[in-house]
Amino acid sequence: MARKKYSKRKERARKKEKIKAKKAIAIPNEEIKRELKISAIDEGTVIDHIPTDATFKVAEILDLENHQGIVSIATNLQSKRIGKKGIIKVGGKSLTQAEVSKIAIVAPDATVNIIKNYDVKEKIKVKTPDVIDNVVKCSNPVCITNNEQVATKFYVLRKDPLKIKCHYCERSMGKDDIEII
Repeated sequence: MARKKYSKRKERARKKEKIKAKKAIAIPNEEIKRELKISAIDEGTVIDHIPTDATFKVAEILDLENHQGIVSIATNLQSKRIGKKGIIKVGGKSLTQAEVSKIAIVAPDATVNIIKNYDVKEKIKVKTPDVIDNVVKCSNPVCITNNEQVATKFYVLRKDPLKIKCHYCERSMGKDDIEII
C-alpha cells in the first residue's frame, strides 16, 4: 500500500511537470514583439513624429554633425499616427525657439520632448506659425532680403501643404521651394 501512495504521488508530480512544460511552450512565435530600442538619455531633447523625408533635414537644422553629446537618429519607423516616422534623440541639448520654428516648417506634426533625469518633463507639439521671421530664404533672386542685410519675413498662406508669401517681394513659395537659413 505504501508503494501505491508513492507511485500516485510521483505520477501527480509528473503530470504537473507536463502541464508546466506545455504552458511554457504554448506562446506562438508570431506573438513575440520585435522592437528597435534606442538607449534612453539622461538629459536632452527627443524630437518625435518627424516625417521620414524630413528626419535628416531636422538633424541638419540642429547642426547635429558638430554636437559632442549622444545623438540617435532613426527613420522609417512604424507610427500609428503618421504611418512611417523618424525620431531624433539629442543628449545634453535644449532647443531654442528659432530651432523649434525651423523644425515646424519641415516637420509640422513633430513633437519635442524635454528630458530630465530620464523622464519627459515637458512635451511640446510644434506648430507652424502664422508669420515666419528670419528662418526661410526668399527664392526670388531680386528680393531685397537677398541683396541687402534685411531680415526675411513670410506670411503663411496655407499650412498643409505649406505655402508661404514673402513680405517684401510677395513671391509665393511651396514646400519644395523653401530653403532654411
